[in-house]
Amino acid sequence: MGFYGKHILPRLTHMAMRQEQLTPYRRRTVSGAEGCVLEIGVGSGLNLPLYSDKVIRVIGVDPSAELLRIAADAARGAQPDVELIEGLAETMPLENASVDSVVVTWSLCSVTDPKRVLDEVRRVLKPNGRFHFAEHGLAPEQSVRRWQDRLTPIWRRCAGNCHLDRPVASLIEDCGFRIERLDTGYAKGPKPMAFMYEGVGRMDRCRSNGIPDA
Repeated sequence: MGFYGKHILPRLTHMAMRQEQLTPYRRRTVSGAEGCVLEIGVGSGLNLPLYSDKVIRVIGVDPSAELLRIAADAARGAQPDVELIEGLAETMPLENASVDSVVVTWSLCSVTDPKRVLDEVRRVLKPNGRFHFAEHGLAPEQSVRRWQDRLTPIWRRCAGNCHLDRPVASLIEDCGFRIERLDTGYAKGPKPMAFMYEGVGRMDRCRSNGIPDA
């Protein structure tokens, strides 16, 4: 990782993700979380002040040490208790069926292997747990999709591997989740970057036997 990726990009990411228009998405996404929560791509900790008193602990995973330093400031003195782990979501150091809820906001777009990440979510989530997500991704209109396909190779190089064209809902379902709620639509901004998926999923009991070992 070069100087840009290690020092400049985390600060740009923090500033970009502080947009006020994203706060309602964040609030809705974390509102249903409870118990022990795993937050994938915790970043600079912008979700941490939004958790309710139903949450007893948050484990935040992120590959950026710089963003985690900002998150540590946000977590200082906060409730619930927060543990921050520097690492990849594809290989999380957590035991099987150890968390009650998983939260991810605008991070599946940038992970190297989203299927492997979602397999890890299934592995660490308790059988009755829920997966809460807010993401941007593939738009329904072909005209917008064409722009997403054109822009993604360039965009991902300057935006920390962020993909504009990942089909979020089908990715989640294909990895063994049954989506209980899904809301989609455009946020403010250029359409290729602004098609949002927001929802809640549970592990599909018919496919739960395929959870990989730790």
